[in-house]
Amino acid sequence: MGDLKVIKLNTKEDRANYIHHLLNDIKALDLIIEKGLIEEEPLRVGAEQEFCIVNEQFLPENKSLEILEAINDDHFTTEISNYNLEINLDAQNLQGDCFSKMHKQLNTLLEKAKVVASKKGAKIILTGILPSLTVKNSDEQNMTEVERYSVLNEAIKGYRRQNFDIHIKGVDELNLLHDSVMLEGCNTSFQMHLQLGAKDFVDNYNWAQAISGPILSACTNSPLLFGKELWSETRIALFTQSVDTRTNSFLLNEKQSRVSFGSKWLTGPLTDIFKDNISRYRSFLTSGFIKDSVEMLNNSEIPKLKALGLHNGTVYPWNRICYGVIDGKPNLRIENRYLPSGPTTKDEIANFMFWVGVMLGKPKQYNNIHEQWDFKDVKNNFFNAARYGMTTQLYWNGKYVSSFNLIVNELLPMAYKGLYKFGVSPKDVEYYLRIIKNRVHNHSGSEWITRNYRNLLKTHKRYEAMQVLTANIYKKQEKGYPVSTWGMVHHSTKSMFKDQRVVKHIMSSDIFSVDKRDSVELVLNIMMWKNIHHVPVINGDRELIGLISWTDVKGYLNNTKKLNQCIESVMKTNIVIVDEYTPVDEAKALMEKKGISSLPVVNQNKLIGLVTLNDF
Repeated sequence: MGDLKVIKLNTKEDRANYIHHLLNDIKALDLIIEKGLIEEEPLRVGAEQEFCIVNEQFLPENKSLEILEAINDDHFTTEISNYNLEINLDAQNLQGDCFSKMHKQLNTLLEKAKVVASKKGAKIILTGILPSLTVKNSDEQNMTEVERYSVLNEAIKGYRRQNFDIHIKGVDELNLLHDSVMLEGCNTSFQMHLQLGAKDFVDNYNWAQAISGPILSACTNSPLLFGKELWSETRIALFTQSVDTRTNSFLLNEKQSRVSFGSKWLTGPLTDIFKDNISRYRSFLTSGFIKDSVEMLNNSEIPKLKALGLHNGTVYPWNRICYGVIDGKPNLRIENRYLPSGPTTKDEIANFMFWVGVMLGKPKQYNNIHEQWDFKDVKNNFFNAARYGMTTQLYWNGKYVSSFNLIVNELLPMAYKGLYKFGVSPKDVEYYLRIIKNRVHNHSGSEWITRNYRNLLKTHKRYEAMQVLTANIYKKQEKGYPVSTWGMVHHSTKSMFKDQRVVKHIMSSDIFSVDKRDSVELVLNIMMWKNIHHVPVINGDRELIGLISWTDVKGYLNNTKKLNQCIESVMKTNIVIVDEYTPVDEAKALMEKKGISSLPVVNQNKLIGLVTLNDF
């Protein structure tokens, strides 16, 4: 939505006025293209860097507005979560050392943010999804206090009229009902822009779609969400579901999500994609519009097409077409939205150069790709890459090929040719594309995170492992070496958070629980099989209703007459409980005071964990 002051569409007059300007913008864009006004050259590149703010415990820190004010630089802007910020880099003409210039500016601006953050007890981290995030960080209390975010949230919630049902299945599985769009704020990306001329724009856009799968497979960096190991690039699944305005129903839902890869090739005029979006997705935001864009064109003025830009900003294809005006000349660009932030700025600029190189180095054999390939194969490649990263088998040019072989044997040579063709510095090309080559031969960000997280779980509880992992990502980033060179974190690594530990650090979340109607015999056997001394009793909504200890039931072992009794008659219902953020020392003191050896951990009366004396 940029810097527009937006309001929710409430009245018929608001809606009619907005739609009038939106449709006028489409007419104006058709005229701009028809008159050959779109700038053909120079080609330009630009990028947006999203990043996370954490505290000394490497947990999300809600200081974005405070840090933004202190930075006082127009390159920085807000994100929906109050622990994220964004940097908008200056556009560069695609030539010479444009990528190393962009890299230098990015490092300079990040250093500026780091200095300010440090003064406020915070740190900056680049990562697709912050490993130390919890569900608590994704509620509306963590939304940035800027009007456009609350307007967007209320508009989407009003449109949807039911909670967001998040379901992502990888090695682990996430099932979550959420009441706002704030889960979108878990995602941080490095969005890349490539300006292209209008002449071959449609064919170039289709090529951008075709290469999305293999490009993504080499750049994944977001395998964890809330401590669960999901997709290699979990952002793809999470963003799709977190701003989905479609409601669940018993009918087959044929509508397309606002976050989408698309459903077919672009074959008509490029304005067809905007017309399709307007046809599919109703507007729920508006702004102040004064000038008529068609009239402006007739008066030899170049319109900014603000209504179209506003609508385009609430539809999120992974490759998005954007219209802009630079120095009074209209231009078109493709915005690549599917690559994550991090792991380092070197990795990000390498990703950028790889994508641009493959875009510009397309061999003639791939012209009119829409006439040669089935779109569903390309779409399948994209989602497989998001799930499996570098282990993906891609369907490419009529046969299956590994991601590794495709990148090393075809796409990297293609990228070299494309970049050299447009006069990019050979020194930069060699430096940054070597980073991609080393990464596909060694490991990506998602592979490094996954291996180290599994390793840490050998000696750490989940929450602590999430923090230790995040701390080590920060350390590695600060050294500046690409992720392919990062070594393993040993599982015996001591925690730096002993003094700030809460119950969440030590509780067990893989708990065996029972129903009040279960028999004493079953509960006894479960306790003996699993060598456990405490079993919570829950109802169908996972609400805690009782607790069984070994001392409550061991006397029934030799009493066959009572083994068939329901556990309801034995369980304790007067239970001492804590929440997950209770300090460990406080929980321990509570157990000593009450003379108990276990503490159920609840959130809104739902059981989420259990602490016993052994956990201390």
